[in-house]
Amino acid sequence: MTTKEIHPLAIADFRFYWLARFTAVLATMGMVVVIGYQAYDIARSDYGMSIREASLQLGLLGLFQFVPLALLTPVAGWAADRWERRTVARVANSIDMLVALALGWFTYSDTLTLPLLFVFAALHGVARVFVGPSMSAIAPNIVPPTSLPRAIAMSSIAWQVGSVFGPAAGGLLFATNPSTPYWVSAALLLLASTSLSFVKPVYPPPMERKVHPVRQMIDGIRYTWSERFLLGAITLDLFAVLLAGATALLPVYARDILQVGPDGLGQLRAAPAIGASLVALLLTFRPLRHNVGSKMLWAVVVFGLATIGFGLSHEIGTHVFGDGRIAALNMGAGMAVALIMLILLGASDMLSVYVRSSLVQLNTPDDMRGRVSSVSGLAISASNELGELQSGVAAALLGPVGAVVFGGAGAIIVTGAWAWLFPELKNARTFEPQYRGKSP
Repeated sequence: MTTKEIHPLAIADFRFYWLARFTAVLATMGMVVVIGYQAYDIARSDYGMSIREASLQLGLLGLFQFVPLALLTPVAGWAADRWERRTVARVANSIDMLVALALGWFTYSDTLTLPLLFVFAALHGVARVFVGPSMSAIAPNIVPPTSLPRAIAMSSIAWQVGSVFGPAAGGLLFATNPSTPYWVSAALLLLASTSLSFVKPVYPPPMERKVHPVRQMIDGIRYTWSERFLLGAITLDLFAVLLAGATALLPVYARDILQVGPDGLGQLRAAPAIGASLVALLLTFRPLRHNVGSKMLWAVVVFGLATIGFGLSHEIGTHVFGDGRIAALNMGAGMAVALIMLILLGASDMLSVYVRSSLVQLNTPDDMRGRVSSVSGLAISASNELGELQSGVAAALLGPVGAVVFGGAGAIIVTGAWAWLFPELKNARTFEPQYRGKSP
């Protein structure tokens, strides 16, 4: 195999993979923003809950998504290392498509309730837990190792661009017709599954048949736990985002603090992805090559600071502009500050994700990639879904502003602690593999 770096988009399989990832993210992010807003709005309007009580419902929504992720993550990782990986991803996307169709029907018929939303959120979590490991394990098998960091950046662009347009489109479509975002998401998920059909089959290395599947699942967790480098990289993201889960409270900010409604919620949800997309685009042209570990740590610090800035956005805008509006931008000053902080948050998070994803993928043997990716996926899901629970509970106790500021400060403290507990992270100079070269 040549060591010359090939641009990922020059590889047909990667182009179809990229399209599948983009359309799936576009669909799911559009669904997520609508589900969150509907849950909060139904709690406030139909159930007469206070802001703090309705904020807690957002936390419970995150919990309902996390439980299937926690229970099924070992199974999903084992499935990605046991069966053809495109098939696993296509089946999972099909399940998510059925969820979108069901949500569209209940919304259209005006029969959607909080219990139904929680059930479908859990089913959405089931689909996502199987998509993550299988899709992550495909990329290293369709591009050469020298192209993988650039491929990860390109894959992140698919994620982030989908995350920009998905929430914005979801909010706009919901404001026009509440059921439309779900119909569109179902069509996009069908397109994602179709695109994966054009990627060459990706079979994992053969597993030892005499080893019980449960033991194989445990081996993935044990391998990640025993590799301090992998453990540190994965858990840094877990605890930082777990605390700084500002996006979980965006429906609260959109409806009751910034008072910008579902259209504004779409803009708020899209803002982090705008910052992330810009950084991802830059990284495709100028990939990081030196001092990658320390840059990852500093990126998480900036992430925490931006979270604090977002939490105080209304107060900052009102204090600076007095009347709380910026006429030139035709928006409230608090909204403008919030968007700026969320763009910065997304940019710093993208840099951290880029480094962590590259390090994890390149430091994991191929026969363990599905299982290690599932552990990484569980950490990401825990940080997101349990972060929603933490944010909801904190908002119920401290109020939404206090909860966001507390979380941002916690992310900064965690970063300092991880730099001390896992010096391997700050000492990572390049993306060169450091693993033992074989699985246990």
